[in-house]
Amino acid sequence: MESPTSFLLTLTLAILALSLPTSSQTIQDKFYQCITLNSELSIPFSTAFSAPDNASFTALLESSAQNLRCLVSAVPKPELIFTPYTENHVQVAVTCAKDLGVQLRVRSGGHDYEGLSYISTAANEPFIVLDLSRLRAVTVDLKNNSAWAQAGATVGELYYRISQRSKTHGYAAGLCPSLGVGGHITGGAYGTMMRKYGLGADNVIDARIVVADGRILDRESMGEDLFWAIRGGGGASFGVILAWKVKLVPVPETVTVFTVPKTLEQGATQILYKWQHIADNIDDDLFVRVIIQPAKTTGKDERTVMTLYNAVFLGRADRLLQVMQQSFPELGLTKKDCTEMSWIQSVLYIAGFPGNTPPEILLQGKSLFKNYFKAKSDFVRTPIPEEGLQGLWKKLLEEDSPLMIFNPYGGMMSKIPESEIPFPHRKGVIFMIQYLSLWNEDKPETAAKHVDWIRRLYNYMAAYASMFPREAYINYRDLDLGVNTNATSFIQASSWGTRYFKDNFNRLVEVKTKADPDDFFKHEQSIPTLPLMKQSEEKSMMH
Repeated sequence: MESPTSFLLTLTLAILALSLPTSSQTIQDKFYQCITLNSELSIPFSTAFSAPDNASFTALLESSAQNLRCLVSAVPKPELIFTPYTENHVQVAVTCAKDLGVQLRVRSGGHDYEGLSYISTAANEPFIVLDLSRLRAVTVDLKNNSAWAQAGATVGELYYRISQRSKTHGYAAGLCPSLGVGGHITGGAYGTMMRKYGLGADNVIDARIVVADGRILDRESMGEDLFWAIRGGGGASFGVILAWKVKLVPVPETVTVFTVPKTLEQGATQILYKWQHIADNIDDDLFVRVIIQPAKTTGKDERTVMTLYNAVFLGRADRLLQVMQQSFPELGLTKKDCTEMSWIQSVLYIAGFPGNTPPEILLQGKSLFKNYFKAKSDFVRTPIPEEGLQGLWKKLLEEDSPLMIFNPYGGMMSKIPESEIPFPHRKGVIFMIQYLSLWNEDKPETAAKHVDWIRRLYNYMAAYASMFPREAYINYRDLDLGVNTNATSFIQASSWGTRYFKDNFNRLVEVKTKADPDDFFKHEQSIPTLPLMKQSEEKSMMH
């Protein structure tokens, strides 16, 4: 581990260079000059830097962006995209950006729902995107049941590398394989094995992070407070995650999957009402989520609501059928609905890849999902009554292309204390809801129409969601819940902070204040620091 003194001494050249007359230099020039003066590795501009006037810029900016709504022409774009090759490049990027007074946006996978890793909502604040896609090494250590994964690796790459080494090891993280490991775990990272083993963030052993003064810290050197905060406290508030060391979990050689559709005409309302009563207390080996969207009625132009029961079971079909017959016979699951396969094949299945797709496709890191969309989330602690579901169906049928997903909780999620890591949505949660409205054209009036619809749906669901606070999932960021200003007050930040983190928000603010007192790592919903909040509150009291 390098000392802070030795690292800071290496920046002398950059500071000298930056103090020379630079009136004609652009931000790109200054940043590139600073990086090249202080990197261990010399890099040609064309291979690691892309400015808006480069032919590669748009393709690179859009390469891992999931939400096309964040790429429309009206949204401010970065002054530069820097794609580092080494950890040292990340260190220098942080320090150079700080010296230049330029904001950094950090992108590992680009799945963030409001695009905060590659855009800014402030038109007059220049920023640089640090794209970690080249830092994607994965090292699996079966002897110690662990793996190191660099931040730019995708969840799918991590799963694949584990499966190459063992058929009976896995990792409990996300369902979408193109998620970047770096940002995904900072928000919690739920997936098909959450009821058995908890979240991805619950299964982190160590980490490497670049903090605001440019040092690289691991768990021992960062201390337990910061290590606590980065596992579920949201991305890009405390530093740049370089890599995670994760705990591998046992998986059977054979798992079973199924997808069973039920329309309103097939009793979907009554079946979903029953699902709510068993979702969180069914066998811990079973994860049954419900995907809900309108569908055309067979042979007619009318639409109905389709509920798809999409599941992974850590075991064979015979035992699954026994579990379902005992706990959820209403679904009518049969042997022919079930398909046995390896755990890595179930990763492809739940992600929506066609049958017989080779696992090697996970190494491409490509997403099957790229749309204009707006999303929201809720946590449900009391079953939604049938009349509430019927009202929900009416709302869904008003919209062109809505999607809802009910993800079950319970099992290990109920056993881990709310304060164990910043992610607090634990005991008492039956399921989480993800709401989406999707569209396919770049028109402001189209976006406004669909965003208005999802907000009205969210208002309707207030009666059935958790209260005080109405909880939300940090990895489904929602700027409707509130944004930071230049002088964020505690009250302002609490509007979204307590929804994401409940009582853990206060501790996150304390850790942030200690780890990044100058608030260098900031964005629209980054954890604020105490001094900034106190200044803001003092000003508001004076007025």
